[in-house]
Amino acid sequence: MRQGIALVLSAPSGTGKSTLCRMLRREFPDFGYSISCTTRPMRAGEENGREYFFLSRPDFERMRETGEFAEWAQVHGHLYGTPLAPVKSMLESGVNVLFDIDVQGAAQLKTTLPDATFVFILPPDMRELRRRLESRGMDDETSIQLRLQNALAEIREAFWYNSIIVNDTLENAYAELRAVFIAARLAPAHNMKILENILEDAEKFHA
Repeated sequence: MRQGIALVLSAPSGTGKSTLCRMLRREFPDFGYSISCTTRPMRAGEENGREYFFLSRPDFERMRETGEFAEWAQVHGHLYGTPLAPVKSMLESGVNVLFDIDVQGAAQLKTTLPDATFVFILPPDMRELRRRLESRGMDDETSIQLRLQNALAEIREAFWYNSIIVNDTLENAYAELRAVFIAARLAPAHNMKILENILEDAEKFHA
Protein backbone atom coordinates (compact mmCIF):
# COMPACT_ATOMS: atom_id res chain seq x y z
CA MET A 1 0.00 0.00 0.00
CA ARG A 2 1.27 3.43 -0.91
CA GLN A 3 1.66 6.07 1.78
CA GLY A 4 -0.47 9.11 1.08
CA ILE A 5 1.15 12.34 0.00
CA ALA A 6 0.56 15.83 1.32
CA LEU A 7 0.32 18.13 -1.71
CA VAL A 8 0.82 21.76 -0.71
CA LEU A 9 -0.14 24.54 -3.15
CA SER A 10 0.67 28.23 -2.72
CA ALA A 11 0.25 31.18 -5.08
CA PRO A 12 -0.38 34.93 -5.09
CA SER A 13 -4.02 36.01 -5.10
CA GLY A 14 -5.43 35.98 -8.63
CA THR A 15 -3.08 33.32 -10.01
CA GLY A 16 -5.74 30.61 -10.33
CA LYS A 17 -4.74 28.30 -7.47
CA SER A 18 -8.28 27.68 -6.24
CA THR A 19 -9.45 26.74 -9.75
CA LEU A 20 -6.54 24.31 -10.13
CA CYS A 21 -7.35 22.74 -6.75
CA ARG A 22 -10.97 22.22 -7.83
CA MET A 23 -9.83 20.59 -11.06
CA LEU A 24 -7.50 18.25 -9.19
CA ARG A 25 -10.23 17.27 -6.70
CA ARG A 26 -12.65 16.68 -9.55
CA GLU A 27 -10.30 14.22 -11.24
CA PHE A 28 -9.03 12.70 -7.98
CA PRO A 29 -12.02 12.86 -5.60
CA ASP A 30 -10.39 10.64 -2.98
CA PHE A 31 -8.27 13.44 -1.51
CA GLY A 32 -8.61 13.54 2.26
CA TYR A 33 -9.94 16.59 4.08
CA SER A 34 -8.79 17.79 7.47
CA ILE A 35 -11.24 19.81 9.58
CA SER A 36 -9.50 22.89 10.97
CA CYS A 37 -9.78 24.40 14.42
CA THR A 38 -10.70 28.03 15.02
CA THR A 39 -11.36 30.44 17.85
CA ARG A 40 -13.91 32.48 15.91
CA PRO A 41 -17.55 32.26 17.01
CA MET A 42 -19.77 29.65 15.39
CA ARG A 43 -22.05 31.12 12.73
CA ALA A 44 -25.68 30.29 12.10
CA GLY A 45 -26.01 26.93 10.36
CA GLU A 46 -22.54 25.74 11.34
CA GLU A 47 -21.90 22.64 13.42
CA ASN A 48 -18.94 21.89 15.65
CA GLY A 49 -16.81 19.21 13.98
CA ARG A 50 -18.31 19.78 10.54
CA GLU A 51 -17.12 23.19 9.26
CA TYR A 52 -14.58 23.66 12.07
CA PHE A 53 -13.74 22.52 15.56
CA PHE A 54 -14.65 25.63 17.54
CA LEU A 55 -12.22 26.12 20.42
CA SER A 56 -11.70 28.66 23.17
CA ARG A 57 -8.57 30.73 22.76
CA PRO A 58 -6.86 29.11 25.81
CA ASP A 59 -7.55 25.63 24.39
CA PHE A 60 -6.22 26.63 20.96
CA GLU A 61 -3.09 28.16 22.48
CA ARG A 62 -2.50 25.03 24.58
CA MET A 63 -2.67 22.87 21.45
CA ARG A 64 -0.34 25.25 19.66
CA GLU A 65 2.21 25.15 22.47
CA THR A 66 2.18 21.35 22.58
CA GLY A 67 2.78 21.07 18.82
CA GLU A 68 -0.63 19.67 17.91
CA PHE A 69 -1.05 21.78 14.74
CA ALA A 70 0.44 21.08 11.34
CA GLU A 71 0.15 24.84 10.76
CA TRP A 72 -1.70 27.76 12.30
CA ALA A 73 -2.32 31.45 11.61
CA GLN A 74 -4.12 34.47 13.01
CA VAL A 75 -6.68 36.03 10.66
CA HIS A 76 -8.76 39.08 11.58
CA GLY A 77 -8.07 38.52 15.26
CA HIS A 78 -9.09 34.84 15.28
CA LEU A 79 -6.81 31.79 15.34
CA TYR A 80 -7.03 29.00 12.77
CA GLY A 81 -5.08 25.75 12.73
CA THR A 82 -4.87 22.34 11.04
CA PRO A 83 -4.63 19.47 13.57
CA LEU A 84 -1.54 17.39 12.85
CA ALA A 85 -2.65 13.97 14.13
CA PRO A 86 -5.58 13.44 11.69
CA VAL A 87 -3.38 14.48 8.73
CA LYS A 88 -0.66 12.01 9.71
CA SER A 89 -3.27 9.28 10.22
CA MET A 90 -4.69 9.83 6.73
CA LEU A 91 -1.24 9.82 5.14
CA GLU A 92 -0.23 6.62 6.93
CA SER A 93 -3.42 4.93 5.74
CA GLY A 94 -2.68 5.84 2.12
CA VAL A 95 -4.98 8.86 1.80
CA ASN A 96 -3.64 11.92 -0.05
CA VAL A 97 -4.19 15.35 1.52
CA LEU A 98 -4.38 18.62 -0.42
CA PHE A 99 -3.42 21.95 1.18
CA ASP A 100 -4.41 25.26 -0.45
CA ILE A 101 -2.36 27.58 1.73
CA ASP A 102 -0.25 30.76 1.82
CA VAL A 103 3.54 30.76 2.05
CA GLN A 104 3.57 31.30 5.83
CA GLY A 105 1.44 28.21 6.37
CA ALA A 106 3.48 26.25 3.83
CA ALA A 107 6.69 27.14 5.68
CA GLN A 108 5.21 25.62 8.85
CA LEU A 109 4.20 22.48 6.94
CA LYS A 110 7.80 22.20 5.72
CA THR A 111 8.68 21.51 9.35
CA THR A 112 5.70 19.43 10.49
CA LEU A 113 5.27 17.45 7.22
CA PRO A 114 8.79 17.38 5.74
CA ASP A 115 7.89 14.70 3.17
CA ALA A 116 5.13 16.85 1.65
CA THR A 117 5.29 17.98 -1.99
CA PHE A 118 5.30 21.78 -2.27
CA VAL A 119 4.08 23.47 -5.46
CA PHE A 120 4.13 27.20 -6.17
CA ILE A 121 1.83 28.60 -8.87
CA LEU A 122 3.14 31.67 -10.71
CA PRO A 123 1.38 34.12 -13.04
CA PRO A 124 3.01 34.57 -16.46
CA ASP A 125 4.10 38.07 -15.37
CA MET A 126 3.00 40.86 -13.05
CA ARG A 127 1.14 42.71 -15.82
CA GLU A 128 -1.05 39.66 -16.40
CA LEU A 129 -1.60 39.26 -12.66
CA ARG A 130 -2.83 42.85 -12.47
CA ARG A 131 -5.16 42.23 -15.41
CA ARG A 132 -6.62 39.16 -13.72
CA LEU A 133 -7.15 41.01 -10.45
CA GLU A 134 -8.85 43.88 -12.28
CA SER A 135 -11.07 41.52 -14.28
CA ARG A 136 -12.49 39.97 -11.12
CA GLY A 137 -14.05 43.33 -10.23
CA MET A 138 -13.66 42.61 -6.52
CA ASP A 139 -11.00 45.17 -5.54
CA ASP A 140 -10.41 48.88 -5.87
CA GLU A 141 -7.05 50.27 -7.02
CA THR A 142 -5.66 50.48 -3.48
CA SER A 143 -6.51 46.84 -2.81
CA ILE A 144 -5.02 45.75 -6.13
CA GLN A 145 -1.77 47.56 -5.35
CA LEU A 146 -1.64 45.84 -1.95
CA ARG A 147 -2.28 42.43 -3.52
CA LEU A 148 0.50 43.03 -6.06
CA GLN A 149 2.93 44.00 -3.28
CA ASN A 150 1.97 40.88 -1.33
CA ALA A 151 2.38 38.81 -4.50
CA LEU A 152 6.00 39.95 -4.87
CA ALA A 153 6.72 39.04 -1.25
CA GLU A 154 5.21 35.59 -1.79
CA ILE A 155 7.03 35.00 -5.09
CA ARG A 156 10.34 35.66 -3.32
CA GLU A 157 9.64 32.54 -1.23
CA ALA A 158 9.03 30.27 -4.23
CA PHE A 159 12.66 29.14 -4.45
CA TRP A 160 12.32 26.53 -1.68
CA TYR A 161 9.24 24.80 -3.15
CA ASN A 162 9.68 21.45 -4.93
CA SER A 163 7.97 22.56 -8.15
CA ILE A 164 7.03 25.83 -9.85
CA ILE A 165 4.15 25.97 -12.33
CA VAL A 166 3.40 29.01 -14.48
CA ASN A 167 -0.34 29.42 -15.03
CA ASP A 168 -0.14 30.86 -18.54
CA THR A 169 -3.14 28.82 -19.67
CA LEU A 170 -5.32 26.81 -17.31
CA GLU A 171 -4.98 23.66 -19.43
CA ASN A 172 -1.16 23.76 -19.41
CA ALA A 173 -0.97 24.59 -15.72
CA TYR A 174 -3.33 21.76 -14.79
CA ALA A 175 -1.45 19.24 -16.92
CA GLU A 176 1.76 20.14 -15.08
CA LEU A 177 0.08 20.05 -11.65
CA ARG A 178 -1.39 16.65 -12.47
CA ALA A 179 2.06 15.43 -13.51
CA VAL A 180 3.62 16.67 -10.26
CA PHE A 181 0.94 14.89 -8.23
CA ILE A 182 1.32 11.58 -10.07
CA ALA A 183 5.13 11.74 -9.88
CA ALA A 184 4.94 12.38 -6.13
CA ARG A 185 2.69 9.35 -5.68
CA LEU A 186 5.25 7.19 -7.49
CA ALA A 187 8.27 8.39 -5.49
CA PRO A 188 10.11 5.63 -3.54
CA ALA A 189 9.53 7.43 -0.22
CA HIS A 190 5.77 6.89 -0.61
CA ASN A 191 6.09 3.26 -1.73
CA MET A 192 8.37 1.79 0.93
CA LYS A 193 5.80 -0.76 2.13
CA ILE A 194 5.40 -2.11 -1.40
CA LEU A 195 9.17 -2.44 -1.76
CA GLU A 196 9.53 -4.09 1.65
CA ASN A 197 6.76 -6.61 0.90
CA ILE A 198 8.32 -7.60 -2.43
CA LEU A 199 11.75 -8.00 -0.83
CA GLU A 200 10.28 -10.11 1.98
CA ASP A 201 8.51 -12.32 -0.56
CA ALA A 202 11.75 -12.63 -2.54
CA GLU A 203 13.59 -13.84 0.54
CA LYS A 204 10.92 -16.47 1.18
CA PHE A 205 11.03 -17.56 -2.46
CA HIS A 206 14.79 -18.13 -2.32
CA ALA A 207 14.75 -19.63 1.16
